[in-house]
Amino acid sequence: MRIMTEMRDLALGLASRFQIPKIAGIVFPPFYAGGQPKECEFMALALEGGAGGVSYLLLPDSSADEYRSLKPQAFIGARPEQYAEAFNCTDPIQNMLGLACINAICQHVMRVSDCVPDAAIDSLGLMNVEDGDRVGMVGFFPPLLKYMQNCNAELIIVEKNQELVERYPKLHVTLDITELNTCNKVLCTSTTLLNDTLDEVLQQCTDAQHISVLGPTAGYFPDPLFARGVDVLGGRFVNDGMLLLQLVAECKRWGEATQKMCFKASDYSGLGDLGTI
Repeated sequence: MRIMTEMRDLALGLASRFQIPKIAGIVFPPFYAGGQPKECEFMALALEGGAGGVSYLLLPDSSADEYRSLKPQAFIGARPEQYAEAFNCTDPIQNMLGLACINAICQHVMRVSDCVPDAAIDSLGLMNVEDGDRVGMVGFFPPLLKYMQNCNAELIIVEKNQELVERYPKLHVTLDITELNTCNKVLCTSTTLLNDTLDEVLQQCTDAQHISVLGPTAGYFPDPLFARGVDVLGGRFVNDGMLLLQLVAECKRWGEATQKMCFKASDYSGLGDLGTI
């Protein structure tokens, strides 16, 4: 079973065990043909009670009309599980909505079960990059470049965008995912769940000593990832869903409404201990 399917089933399983609030609001930033600017890369939704979820606007230009036809008011009062159920389909808009709802469902359960992971842990630092390491980076993480400046380690950046290969000639940027086979540590963007490439990435990392999956859209429980050898899942926990909507709508940073969160496989006991509420 693919990770997208497992993540969908995880959220629906939680919805059968916990009383999940309805959607209280949703924000869709403007659509830009050819790619979203940094300040408009994410949509967000909030549930009644304060939980929230975000998703990346990973949409082709062919989805522009359908995206622009979405009416935020039509989502208010709807149950998030109906959109989570559509995750893992061929429709990028349904997958976008599905991931945001999966995140919101998971984060509501984190709230009511008092299992919000530690916000103080540096998920990037947990990689513990050392001299001689060969680090694979799936997606472009500028903070990792700064982190590695004082290390005698090799960096391989795996990308899907040919433009980045040309833009950074001094870096080892490649479109060949099999180069991850040679890396002993791997940092992967959480966007790979949304574009359905995470399974393929992890299949190339079976010999890696450490694997981290990081990104703002990683607001879910880590069970399917940890079962495949991921060591760290770092994402964003929404403290105030309605404030998040306001900040996203105003193209502002989310700091006032969210906090970093980090799950570590070494001290995670799994969803079985959550009970039912």
